[in-house]
Amino acid sequence: MKKFLGLILLALSAQSFAQDIAIIPAPSSVVAAKGTFTLNPETNILVDFPDHKAVKLFTEFLKKNGYNNTIVNINATGTKPANVKNAIVLQTTFTGGAVNNENYELKVTENQVVVNGKDAGLFYGIQSLMQMMTPQKKGYATIPCATIKDAPRFAYRGMHLDVSRHFYSVDFIKKYLDVMAMYKLNTFHWHLTDDQGWRIEIKKYPKLTQIGSNRAQTKVGSYSGGTTDGLYDNTPYSGFYTQDQVKEIVAYAAERFINVIPEIEMPGHSVAAISAYPILSCDPSKSYKVAETWGVFTDVYCPTDTTFRILNNILDEVMEMFPSKYIHIGGDECPKDAWKKSGFCQQLIKDSALRDEAGLQSYFIRRIERHINAMGRRMIGWDEILEGGVAPNATIMSWRGENGGIAAAQLNHDVIMTPGSGGLYFDHAQSTNAQEPLSIGGDAPLSKTYNYEPVPSVLNADQAKHIIGVQANLWTEYIATPAKAEFHLLPRMLALSEIAWTPAANKNYKQFSEKRVPKHLAILESKGYNYRVPDIEGVSDTTLKGSDFKFEMNPGVEGAHVYYTIDGHTPRETDMWYTEPLRIKVPAGKKIDFQCITITPGGKRSNLVKMVLDNSGQ
Repeated sequence: MKKFLGLILLALSAQSFAQDIAIIPAPSSVVAAKGTFTLNPETNILVDFPDHKAVKLFTEFLKKNGYNNTIVNINATGTKPANVKNAIVLQTTFTGGAVNNENYELKVTENQVVVNGKDAGLFYGIQSLMQMMTPQKKGYATIPCATIKDAPRFAYRGMHLDVSRHFYSVDFIKKYLDVMAMYKLNTFHWHLTDDQGWRIEIKKYPKLTQIGSNRAQTKVGSYSGGTTDGLYDNTPYSGFYTQDQVKEIVAYAAERFINVIPEIEMPGHSVAAISAYPILSCDPSKSYKVAETWGVFTDVYCPTDTTFRILNNILDEVMEMFPSKYIHIGGDECPKDAWKKSGFCQQLIKDSALRDEAGLQSYFIRRIERHINAMGRRMIGWDEILEGGVAPNATIMSWRGENGGIAAAQLNHDVIMTPGSGGLYFDHAQSTNAQEPLSIGGDAPLSKTYNYEPVPSVLNADQAKHIIGVQANLWTEYIATPAKAEFHLLPRMLALSEIAWTPAANKNYKQFSEKRVPKHLAILESKGYNYRVPDIEGVSDTTLKGSDFKFEMNPGVEGAHVYYTIDGHTPRETDMWYTEPLRIKVPAGKKIDFQCITITPGGKRSNLVKMVLDNSGQ
């Protein structure tokens, strides 16, 4: 009995240690142990490959945060790491059957830290190590003892950004890539062209940026109507990336083991390009302008030989800038109105024995795919490219729910799951609260994102292998600033990383949201990121009947406070803050307006909660 009780206490002790290992995404295996390793100014950093990208990142991190430790090349000095105490060892000798060389092992004892992994594996092991470090006084940090063995669940772990509706600077793109790398996301899907702007320099066709990157004005508010229906800002909007800037961003991403996939939209969402070169349309005699509002437009590319020649030339320049094996061509939301009116298109449908305009879209996509394949690349398209017959080698992004992805997997096509219904459209609001900023719609809270499962249960084992990954999308119709982009991105991107990396059996939303997310939001705030402060747990906008109330509230961010009032005034930093379970008694016949809000050390605020505590007897 004593032995059994001892095992229980040991298990509980190990569980408490594991809570200190606040890694996101949660690793495949963590065995926690007692004690900590202390990084101090005498700690040596032993490496077997000083020029490794991950080693450079770690040394830069140490310098930036005031740790001036000595780097020792163990191959050049003949040092045997096992004999060195007070050392962090970074090795590339890992032989653990790595998937895409992304696996790693991390062992922390009181005497030494060892990170072992090849290529991206070492990089991800170091990311986990940096997350485990708790700064003490300058030059010192503690790291909890543990043995971690880790590998990603999916090979494709993606985050998307639309720069067509709203343009973002090179510096912001780098900041975006930095936070992706922190959380082991490895693919940046860069949506570069759309109706509202062409954002990438194509030297053979300069009008694409001279004309196509500029719109005269932008619609204000929601395109679904409302009080701002028909209102525009009367402000010209522009912006594009030069080829040198694109290459700079691609190289920056590669240093962080992130692959950049460009998206050049076709045959729909092409008004900006048609405005620059009307010959791409089905009616070159018309006058076109870059779209000033959102939605879907009927002016699309016409499938002429001239169009294919121009698009192939564009794609050739794109592929020179992007070494990615994947090229995204969009393929979504392509109205067929112009094709139905076009004598050329109707004759092409007849001559090519196509069923209808859906078949013509398939014909268009297949021709583009042949060119991409001939260049040694593979094509990705949204799930509409299944309509009329899928291109032979295409990878499908399933966004209109999961049905497209299921159908594609059953046809043995690789699939990336990214359904809006799964909480993976980060442009959607994060709650139904009226205090949320203007969004395109939806209700995609952190919990919904976290609980998404990318592999549909209807697929058999062989079909399930074609689900190669998962991605979240950030469309920017209503996201005009970097601060708002980060607000929509975080903390949901943390949930995405856990979907993409962590074994499904290891996921635990309560532990994720209450133990790890608060620590990471505090870290992100210290690094200058904006984010949505989580709703206060334990309270909500409602009316409660009774006379005696007790509240236990969680601010959701480490170091933040919940401030409250009971006099009907909006709480602020000058009011009482919650430190222990709160008990409120309401006199008979009375009501109390209880309000509370989270305020972080940096001044970020949660949504305000208003509760009526009603003992009026009515």
